[in-house]
Amino acid sequence: MNYRENYNRWLAEESVSEETKAELRAIENNEDEIKYRFSDYLSFGTAGLRGKMLAGTNAMNVYTVAHASQGFANLINQEGEEAAKRGVAIAYDSRNNSVLFSKVAAEVFAANGIKTYFFESLRPTPVLSFAIRHLGCIGGVNVTASHNPKEYNGYKAYWEDGAQLPPEHAKIVSASIKSTDIFGGVKRMDFDAAVESGIIEIVGTIVDDEYVKNVTAQLVDPSAIPAVADDLRVVYTPLHGAGYRLAPEVLRLCGLKHLYTVYEQMVLDGNFPSVVSPNPEHPAALELGTKLAKKVDSDLVIGTDPDADRAGVMVRRNDGTFVPMTGNQIGALLLEYIITAYENTGTMPEAPYAVKTIVTSEICTKICESHNVDLFNVLTGFKFIGEVIKNHDDIGQGHYLFGFEESYGYLKGTYARDKDSIVAVMLIVEMAAYYKAKGMSLYDALCAMYEKYGYYKERTLNLVFDGFDASERMSEFMQKIRVSIPEEIGGKKVVAIRDYLAETVTDLATGKVTGTGLPASDVVYFELEDANVIVIRPSGTEPKVKIYFLLNGASSDECEALMDACSATVELWK
Repeated sequence: MNYRENYNRWLAEESVSEETKAELRAIENNEDEIKYRFSDYLSFGTAGLRGKMLAGTNAMNVYTVAHASQGFANLINQEGEEAAKRGVAIAYDSRNNSVLFSKVAAEVFAANGIKTYFFESLRPTPVLSFAIRHLGCIGGVNVTASHNPKEYNGYKAYWEDGAQLPPEHAKIVSASIKSTDIFGGVKRMDFDAAVESGIIEIVGTIVDDEYVKNVTAQLVDPSAIPAVADDLRVVYTPLHGAGYRLAPEVLRLCGLKHLYTVYEQMVLDGNFPSVVSPNPEHPAALELGTKLAKKVDSDLVIGTDPDADRAGVMVRRNDGTFVPMTGNQIGALLLEYIITAYENTGTMPEAPYAVKTIVTSEICTKICESHNVDLFNVLTGFKFIGEVIKNHDDIGQGHYLFGFEESYGYLKGTYARDKDSIVAVMLIVEMAAYYKAKGMSLYDALCAMYEKYGYYKERTLNLVFDGFDASERMSEFMQKIRVSIPEEIGGKKVVAIRDYLAETVTDLATGKVTGTGLPASDVVYFELEDANVIVIRPSGTEPKVKIYFLLNGASSDECEALMDACSATVELWK
């Protein structure tokens, strides 16, 4: 069936609402738009689904959500009757249609005989991750598009370990979706009837209480915040999202006295009216928080994204101005602080280890080496950090200290297996308290870290591929990179290339080929001289190729010059 036939089928289908059909009729003369919406199905991967909320197979709507849920339900039922009894947990954030989509998912699971735990109101993504293991579920779903603009929504699928679906399970779900008719092949049961029958169970705050206990248990030094509570001031904003309740609750439980929340952004609103994009890594999203921070003389501003799995920070410098910290800087500072605090309090556990992704700052290698902490590098995606935790737990070896990725995702503790902004907010405040007691700001701490370990800078360049054939052109670009290996980038010699799709590491001087030790993934990793790194991979959720520069130098200026030179070289490749 071609895209035009698919479009006409939706118009003729009795189960498609009149509202949806009206939306489709409005584009009947726009061939490109019809092709975009109906030439393919929204891709289901390890990150689930994510797309614009539109009518069509290549978008987020009740039909594609139900379709994906049927595919996930098929996977669960393949695991047997016991898996269905264990059930799934479903949560959602403040985005438009999140409640609707989550109820549709619940209806599909219920119709397929799968016990479903449905949260009574929105919850942070890490609460969903925690709930899966706490309730003994086989899997879970969180309806969210994380930090994407308001036009987007998404569907994050999780497995029994509380991490997002591993690749092998995502492939099974994807194949099941493709083999299932989007209308005739999907089972649904009325939500209210399913609740009355007991197959859908509404979940209240009892899971929250246990989650909060686990989060506050991650304090490294519980005395740090109370010691400076009279002077430490923090501004927090949930950016209209799911962190609005639990983040302030946790901070107050930890002894923070002066917490200021951004009133306008404490309002739950999927239109995110106070920001262009609800992404805490962008200073513009924290502008209202910064204004409040200047007014109340706050030490820092912390923001979390709509599903509260990522956290961004603005820190005060000595001149009173606020500057943003990158995800790499926040994570590296937290790693350094956690290790140091354990050492200072004499509580460092045996066989400590940390985890980062291959696109995350290499300063972490220096930090861990200097403190005799093992560091594991994994593919991009927090599920791989969760996998390392699970593997260590399964064999009863090692003590997980901290894990993070450059995209503002952090986790301390094993109660969850996905990034958690609530625990990150708590630890950032604890770290700020520790340095405040020393007469230092977090900005001072960052400068001191670079003086100690060397100067590291990171940058991400996004090459955007628009149009219905974006996926094909992205694949062509990645193939070109693999066969046209440059001798140098930005004046630095390329000494090795890791092709994670081929699972090979090639030493360009000797020609020796070894394995990557990681699962196959569409990633190309250039090792440059002087321990500089450039990583290239297609985004799993958006039509763009992401290029990560992980560079270092003797000074900040030297790093910046190298960054500009490498960026200029790479920008010519497209």
